[in-house]
Amino acid sequence: MASTEVEQIDTGWVREPADAPSARFGWHGQARKSFMIAGWFCVFALLAMMIGNHTGHIEDLYLIGFAAVLAFFLLKPIWTSRGRWKN
Repeated sequence: MASTEVEQIDTGWVREPADAPSARFGWHGQARKSFMIAGWFCVFALLAMMIGNHTGHIEDLYLIGFAAVLAFFLLKPIWTSRGRWKN
């Protein structure tokens, strides 16, 4: 077998492509909890950057804006999944 070919593995999933690299070890999906933790860490880090010795406050507006946009995208799945059954 050439080094570019993927060994065919029966994973039991109908929708999963046979050449999925993660099929070898059984992981498919996203680490949503890890993404949420990393995202909130970035929001707090952006807000913590407002503390400093800069005199202009234009930087603060950009930091608040980026933190607000990131927080919106972190909270959006919670708002859109209200009232739905969890899978």
